[in-house]
Amino acid sequence: MNEPSNASKSSRRPTSSKLCCLCIVGTRPEAIKMGSVIAELERSDWAFPYVVTTGQHADVVEGALRDFGVVTSRQLNLERRSGSLNELFGKVIAELDRVIDEVQPYCVIAQGDTTSVAVASLAAFHKKIPFMHIEAGLRTGKLSDPYPEELNRRIAGLTAAMHFAPTRASLDNLLREGVAPGDCLVTGNTGIDALLQTAARHSPAPEGFPNLPRVILATAHRRESFGAPLESALQGIRAAADRHDDLGVFFLTHPNPHAHEPARRILGGHPRIVVADALGYSEMVAALKRCWMVVTDSGGLQEEAPALGKPVLVLRNTTERPEAVRAGAVRVVGTDLTAVASAISQLCDDPELYARMSVPVFPYGDGHAAKRIVAVMRERLQRRVPTLSAA
Repeated sequence: MNEPSNASKSSRRPTSSKLCCLCIVGTRPEAIKMGSVIAELERSDWAFPYVVTTGQHADVVEGALRDFGVVTSRQLNLERRSGSLNELFGKVIAELDRVIDEVQPYCVIAQGDTTSVAVASLAAFHKKIPFMHIEAGLRTGKLSDPYPEELNRRIAGLTAAMHFAPTRASLDNLLREGVAPGDCLVTGNTGIDALLQTAARHSPAPEGFPNLPRVILATAHRRESFGAPLESALQGIRAAADRHDDLGVFFLTHPNPHAHEPARRILGGHPRIVVADALGYSEMVAALKRCWMVVTDSGGLQEEAPALGKPVLVLRNTTERPEAVRAGAVRVVGTDLTAVASAISQLCDDPELYARMSVPVFPYGDGHAAKRIVAVMRERLQRRVPTLSAA
């Protein structure tokens, strides 16, 4: 993947006294959850966001950022030869090392739990630059579940100068791990900022969305489920559609071939199942607003769907987002064919259960997380740049 041809994009720097904040974005979910923070930094009178995308799933990442009016400053040229995590780790950290030397940021910011986030946190730590971790403190307690996200979170937790936890439970995880109370704060989740802003636009249903009374919005892409577990979960979704004549499925694929190939093979050809490519964020929210329920292994959908009153079945054995489970909006069902099909059928057959799970709940924030994060960032950076106090 080449860098943008417009040279000004790859060297865009402030000429004023604003502080450069290096914002790292690797995947579309990161773009969605970073978008509101970057936009808030742009509006500030003290900060300049220098936005670097790692080049993974480049088109959908750039599209998601554009939804928030964010212009990428640079796209990394990774030239990957395989899907190896070690290859990605090595290439991203080498590229970020060069970017940090060139840009000389006052802080590095990243969101979530991908390999790019772990790399960004280490690159900043090695350069003795404060790393700001958005959506900090999520834990399952099992290092390989989810894989490799749990390890990535713990790496970021060890290296971050400031931890922005989405919930009190996440904050408690950080405190148990020894993070100083003054270095962590509950802000809410920036994904709810993005969701509420986008849902207010009333976009039309995406092309191909089934015209049926009950439509499942479904996704599956977790690396730890690749192979037999993922295929079993997909077979469970198809079995449920076979069992209920008024039930449709709108399945959104992931760019990774280990995720989209079995989805097309197992779900394709069914008269009430649509297998579609990944959507832009506005279209995704439009689909979420219109669906009857959600079946997914996505962390973002576990947060977003409850706010819109959509029941969620999680295709995993654990979740680092227990708040919506406790609120009654989410159930963890695993990937076994029978368990998945039975859980979907139970919601189809039990109106009272569906009614209880479809009450909108907001365990992940009120839509103002980005404002809180940027305010605290300014306060923290005052310690390094005293002139900010007078700005």
